[in-house]
Amino acid sequence: MAAQEEFFAGIPRIQYKPGTRPQDVMCFKHYNSGEVLMGRTMEDWLRFSVCYWHSFCGTGADPFGFPTLHRAWNEGAPMESAKKRLHAAFEFFTKLGVKYYTFHDRDMSPEGSTLEETSRNLDEITDLALELQNQTGVKVLWITCNLFAHPRYMNGAATNPDCHVLAYAGAQVKKGLDIAKKLGAENFVFWGGREGFLSILNTDVAAELKHMANFFKMAVNYKEKIGLKCQFLIEPKPKEPCKHQYDYDALSVIGFLKHFGLESHFKLNIEPNHTTLAGHSYEHDIVMASAFGMLGSVDSNTGSPDLGWDTDQFPMDIRNTTLVMKTIVEQGGLQPGGLNFDAKVRRESTDLEDLFIAHIGAMDAFARGLRNAVRIIEDGVITEMVKDRYSSFGHGLGQKVESGSATLEEMEDFIKQNGEPRATSGKQEKYESIFNHYI
Repeated sequence: MAAQEEFFAGIPRIQYKPGTRPQDVMCFKHYNSGEVLMGRTMEDWLRFSVCYWHSFCGTGADPFGFPTLHRAWNEGAPMESAKKRLHAAFEFFTKLGVKYYTFHDRDMSPEGSTLEETSRNLDEITDLALELQNQTGVKVLWITCNLFAHPRYMNGAATNPDCHVLAYAGAQVKKGLDIAKKLGAENFVFWGGREGFLSILNTDVAAELKHMANFFKMAVNYKEKIGLKCQFLIEPKPKEPCKHQYDYDALSVIGFLKHFGLESHFKLNIEPNHTTLAGHSYEHDIVMASAFGMLGSVDSNTGSPDLGWDTDQFPMDIRNTTLVMKTIVEQGGLQPGGLNFDAKVRRESTDLEDLFIAHIGAMDAFARGLRNAVRIIEDGVITEMVKDRYSSFGHGLGQKVESGSATLEEMEDFIKQNGEPRATSGKQEKYESIFNHYI
């Protein structure tokens, strides 16, 4: 295959063109990469990334229908199409103007008949990936290992009841970490799609959690051994494919990490579609992870709350993007994480330009969310209202509660002296009305 083959012919590099018509969808109307907000460029705040699996490996197939997305780069023998996909992907990254991408090890190259053959395939394709990274300046936001698709992992990987399977997962992660170092990945994600159970009757939960923790400790040790400088991330999800996954939501993961003494080695990669599957609001796990200093990166997508499965749609809701960006700005950014579009075009969106339109729309939605968040923070109206709401903790007994020095005896004495507290309005509707002013 000639390196100069063009897969997105007729589509130029996407430009920032504010004020264009509604139907002009092949340009950024809000995302202006060099625009400076609160001392940092929009590009630096947002750190957009394109995911490899949905955008370049996806076929549009679903449990009820055959593939609908017939891509030229997926044609040919496995290693030939793997190289085509890589060239197509870097053409897309360059034309879209993003600086990062993410992938599973098995997205990048096909699995062989042995571990050794699989590793050779991955070495060959990542040699090309490194060459293309050096040519374009595009970097790896994060790598992850696919420890869920192969039949060997049907009962889990790090939590499998058979140590032989766990050993295979360990060998796969070892190679994944080597590739992360080779490509300069800034993060490494663990997503436990099969780490959970379908029936409690055949499951030793305590043993599986301990084995998973020890598996992570092996990864930490190997990372340090090879001198890999990246952030480890765990991605929560409550269910699918398992009935119950151990990494249920942000607080489940944080509790697990703290229990096993791993909290200094990991942060969280939050996917809002997973958050809503857990029964929470879109922004819930992002806010909770940030509150504990554990928000490392965001898989920026959305779902359909009326459905009970992971739909991985592109995020277009400005309220949601504003709440996410408000949290990110308030914590000082996501570095070395970013906003990765773990999203796929609908199986009915079959034109090549649809892949651009989806990413452009989502990038514009987050650019608007960023601008809104900055205005909210700089105006300070909501911030001051919240500060005033908690003002009783700035003096007297409240200050002692804040510092952790208060006692129950002091609580009792305070009530005897001051009596029943008066009801104070929470002013929820006022907050919502003010928030809507910025949207």
